[in-house]
Formats: sequence, structure tokens, C-alpha cells
Amino acid sequence: MTENIKPIPEGFHTLTPYLVVRDATKALEFYKRAFGAEIRSVHYTPNGKAMNANLRIGDSTLMLNEEFPGAAGCLSPQTLGGTTTTIHIYVPTVDTLFNQAVAAGATVTMPVMDAFWGDRYGQLQDPFGHRWSIATHQEDLTPEEIEQRGKTVFAEMAKKQAAQNA
Repeated sequence: MTENIKPIPEGFHTLTPYLVVRDATKALEFYKRAFGAEIRSVHYTPNGKAMNANLRIGDSTLMLNEEFPGAAGCLSPQTLGGTTTTIHIYVPTVDTLFNQAVAAGATVTMPVMDAFWGDRYGQLQDPFGHRWSIATHQEDLTPEEIEQRGKTVFAEMAKKQAAQNA
């Protein structure tokens, strides 16, 4: 074993999202068009399925593989009927990347807005069932400011809900 091997490979961070998708070939093309992903490597099984793909989006690594229904836990959100995870991307101009992802085939789940926590923020679902949030940080706020703004927003939401139920 080489003594100079880094425990975290070059280009990786401590956490790296690893997605399972149905039709990895289409997913790789979508992530290139939607988020400007650079495909760094793809390793295939003998029958041509992506066993492991390494992509770069901004300064971060994203990995993915094709779903393998025979392998425990290797199922896509499409097979499972949804996902409990949202992948978050910070970018200089949220509207540009958000619109680019929509043009590439993503579905808007929350339009871009100026959020109470100081970000311009929106959410999408990609064609493979994964959810993404995209944001540009606009304001540095204290925890107290965020809490107060949040209370105001949620109070307004409760009033609207009550009016709709009346």
C-alpha cells in the first residue's frame, strides 16, 4: 500500500451525494444540460449499465449509478415512489440555473422567491425523481432575524389557510 494516499480523494469533500437513477445515460445528459455537470468518469457493467459515474457540478462531486433492483437498496426514486432528500446548490445567480434546469426538463416544485432566511431560493424535481433546491445568498441575518421573519411568514400562511377553510 502506498503511504501517500489521501484518505479523501482529490476533488471530493467529506460528504458526496450518490444518486440512484433509472436510465443513467439520460440522467448524465440531463445533469450536463441542467446544472452544467462535467462527466469525469463512468464505469459500466458488462450489460452497459452505469455502475458508477463521477460528475462535477461547480466545486462539488456528485456520483450516481443505474438502479439495480436485485441489489438491496439500489432503487431509484421512480421505483420507490419518491425521495426524502433534497440536494442543495448555491450559485451566483439562482434564476439563471433554475431556468436552465427547467429548460432541460426539470419540474418546478417551488418557484424562485426571496426567502425569509436571506436566500433567493427555489426547488425543482428532476426527470429521475430527485429533488433539488437552488439558491443565491443575498443577506447575512442573525438567527434572531431569521426566527422573527419566519414567524411572520408562517403566521401569514396560517391566516391564508384559515381563510381558505372558512
